[in-house]
Amino acid sequence: MRLILYLGKGGVGKTTTAAATAVRAAELGHRTLVVSTDVAHSLADALDHPLGALPTQLSDRLWGQEINVLDEVRQHWGELRSYLAGLLKRRGVDDVASEELAIIPGMEEVVSLLHIRRQARDGNFDAVIVDAAPTGETIRLLTMPETFQWYAARIMDWDPGTKSIAKPLVRALVPATNAFETLDRLTKGVEALRTTLIDPDVSSYRLVVNAERMVIKEAQRAATYLALFGYPVDGVVLNRLLPHHAVEGDFMHRLYEMQLAYRAQIHDIFAPLPIWEAPHYPRDIKGLDDLVQVGRALFGDHDPTQVFFRGSTQEIIKEGEEYLMRLPLPHVEIGKVAITKRGDELFIAIGNFKRDMILPLTLAERPATRAVFRDGVLEVRFGTPEPVEP
Repeated sequence: MRLILYLGKGGVGKTTTAAATAVRAAELGHRTLVVSTDVAHSLADALDHPLGALPTQLSDRLWGQEINVLDEVRQHWGELRSYLAGLLKRRGVDDVASEELAIIPGMEEVVSLLHIRRQARDGNFDAVIVDAAPTGETIRLLTMPETFQWYAARIMDWDPGTKSIAKPLVRALVPATNAFETLDRLTKGVEALRTTLIDPDVSSYRLVVNAERMVIKEAQRAATYLALFGYPVDGVVLNRLLPHHAVEGDFMHRLYEMQLAYRAQIHDIFAPLPIWEAPHYPRDIKGLDDLVQVGRALFGDHDPTQVFFRGSTQEIIKEGEEYLMRLPLPHVEIGKVAITKRGDELFIAIGNFKRDMILPLTLAERPATRAVFRDGVLEVRFGTPEPVEP
């Protein structure tokens, strides 16, 4: 079973890329589901076929689905939400506010992932391809398994030992409520979900980028967060490159030259990950016939469901109160390391090698205290957070 999630800034072509991957996987004989977790679904438009909250068969080995987040929340959280809303109302919170506050932050993201994992677990498909929401929302979605239990424990305000004592009391006061069983079941599901999401034999994360500065920076940030939480990235799709033969006139030539510069930057930044390049097509891509052509062009003779890269492109380790970031740079010659940090950007220079890295908040608030390059690995140490000026 393979689970492949496509991430990227809104508008870079994630939906088309995910759909083309799924169509190509189905063409190669895999029973494949392509599913959208974006609230603003556009997967049905790419496939040129209406989709619903349940898998819709599109061809012999291809299914599509647009998850109904509201239905999933009601299924997984409805009973507990009613209990919590009632509790808040009894404490004086008005009706509308109590209904909203009864949903743990990120619940929509959790139930979307739980639904996808259920599809994978039940064995109905060989591959599940996920057209994820824009990068910021997807990073929140992927980090929710880490924080869900913390939220759940505090909103219930009972530890596991107390729950066994409290159950009879709660049932006596609210006979129809199985709130604790719901919470336990959901928590166990989230634990299993986390295991699935970090398993490199099952899950792969692929970044979709365009040859644009802001898109590249957001993809860098996403790659760092994925490394921080141990999610395995196995490739990058560089989408919408202008073909050389289409470049005519001064405007198009300058745009083409700019793309070439950013293309080289993307290959440098995301090495050693494989980079798949897709041209900017002169028409809308929609329907299975178009998508199979895109999938073939993107992956060639390779099976898109295979694992294309194993290993870590960067590693972030906590050591006491400090953090150590390890960045493998196998093709860089040993030289003096120069680093400069401005806000959430880290500028690194080793001889002729230069890189601008985007840091997660965990590291952005800390000073870069030391950097060494040895055995093909750059190690940057971050100290304790600097005090905030009043």
